[in-house]
Amino acid sequence: MKKNRYMIFAYGLIFAFVLAACGSPTPVVIVVTATSLPPTDAPLVEPTLTLAPVALSGPQSGATMTWIDGSTLIYIPPSEFTMGNNGFDAPVHAVTLDGYWMQQTEVTNRMFAQCVAVGSCSTPTQELGGLVYSNPQFANHPVVGVTWDQAQAYCTWAQGSLPTEAQWEKAARGIEGNIYPWGIESPACELLNFAFCNGSTSEVDSYKNSASPYGLYDMAGNVFEWVSDWYGEAYYTNAPSVNPTGPDSGEFRSIRGSSFETYPDQVDSAIRHFVGQTYHNRDVGFRCAVPTPQPYAPYCQLSAFIPSGAISAEGCQFPNAEVVANYCSVGFGFATVDIPAGSVYEISDKLTCSEAVVDGQRRLTCYGPKAQESTNEITVCNPACSNSPVVTGAGPTCAPGYVLDSVSGLCNYAPIIGQVSVAGCPIGYVLMDRGGQQTCVLGADANGQCSAGLYLDSLAGMCVPPNGLVEAPYGIDNPTLASQSYAGCAPGYSYSDTFQCCQAATGGTYPGCSPGSTFNADLGACSPGEVRLSGPGCVTLDVTTNKCSDPIDVCSKIKGETQCIRNPACVYNEKGDTCDMRP
Repeated sequence: MKKNRYMIFAYGLIFAFVLAACGSPTPVVIVVTATSLPPTDAPLVEPTLTLAPVALSGPQSGATMTWIDGSTLIYIPPSEFTMGNNGFDAPVHAVTLDGYWMQQTEVTNRMFAQCVAVGSCSTPTQELGGLVYSNPQFANHPVVGVTWDQAQAYCTWAQGSLPTEAQWEKAARGIEGNIYPWGIESPACELLNFAFCNGSTSEVDSYKNSASPYGLYDMAGNVFEWVSDWYGEAYYTNAPSVNPTGPDSGEFRSIRGSSFETYPDQVDSAIRHFVGQTYHNRDVGFRCAVPTPQPYAPYCQLSAFIPSGAISAEGCQFPNAEVVANYCSVGFGFATVDIPAGSVYEISDKLTCSEAVVDGQRRLTCYGPKAQESTNEITVCNPACSNSPVVTGAGPTCAPGYVLDSVSGLCNYAPIIGQVSVAGCPIGYVLMDRGGQQTCVLGADANGQCSAGLYLDSLAGMCVPPNGLVEAPYGIDNPTLASQSYAGCAPGYSYSDTFQCCQAATGGTYPGCSPGSTFNADLGACSPGEVRLSGPGCVTLDVTTNKCSDPIDVCSKIKGETQCIRNPACVYNEKGDTCDMRP
């Protein structure tokens, strides 16, 4: 009986605990052993749209592309061409080349200055009688005074190389072996800058109408051009028929083309020249070839530009005046300026000018101070004008993918989201349907040009890199894809993952205006056909006379202040009691 009482007590205690658990908020932990479950339907997942491939034509013969140094590259397709002219070192033979890109113009002073600024190039030698490299007036002239090594260093920085002799000659003559870049017409001052027609170098886009079959300028005249090859007189005899690169070594380097000093019988595009590798002169420059351009990241900042044809003047007819030549004679630097009939002009007191009519053209011939480079102004006016000039339609514009900074006046990289909004794509972008999905892709700018490193594909109608990587997110905000697609930046720049672009190591060192345009300080942008307005119906020209001789010190031997100040070339130094050359 006692045992039964204990059992009843135990059962009662257990029952009490159960009742307490039912009323308690304390959770009960249940351990469940996993077992196989019968198959069920998979959960619904939003499908990811796959973008359809983009059909590309690829770069066609003569296609253009802005490059990372601000130059324009032209595509020269693979083919066989005729090389040589049966000269003593140039027998006629057939050569086959792979496709490559080559700069449309010779490298300019402005382009070379960017390489110097980032520390990848050394400053050119200032040649006696040559234009001054650092003078902004000559920014669009070819850089001269550079050795082979300096030229090659620049091309390496621009991710290319000096062209081979074969690449240079094909670009100049085409596949049919033209005598001259423009064909067979005899050389003349209207076709090229040679035989002292101008007396010095000219702007690199001055002779567009006599371009080579592929559209390259100055493949004859202006300056000789370095090429990569060692010179070998008999090299053509045993050279490979496919992609020849010249002898393995040698004493001299080859240069090709002709210069502003070359006479007519030496303009033939097949003529070869050679000089020492350390040679430099006032009429030797270069251009680069880029065999396989890579998709380099965009710059973080660029200059704004004025679209071609946007500048118009209302009311007053401006005089069409221009500096047409710079040259040396009897130790003085001379410049010739063409001015319209009926105009009036005012000349700086540092210039001495005479006027004449040459072949119906009114012309000023001026010389400046001897033994020094000097830039002075001539203002030319239309006397019939009484109203102030008005410039309209000249707002600074940025390339697609960039926005204008109102403070600096520069264009900052600002990629967009590639998805199409209700308003479509922004200006400069193209709406593309890729397998049922619409996206915004980068298009051409207001001048019909693509951003640096891209060409306008004629079949796709969009700007793409030459390697066909259409997924590269130029102008599109996609940091991950950008870091996977871009081939990096040029030396002197570093890639920013945050901004998806190339930042200058030395602040503000970005490509300037493209060849053929000039920075207009009044408009704050690169402008084609630069004209400085100076008042009602007036334009001001900067007239530079070159340093054509070394100064001769005629002052140091003069004793006494009285005799010193009588010589206009001298200035008296009271502190040292010396007679010095006037600066």
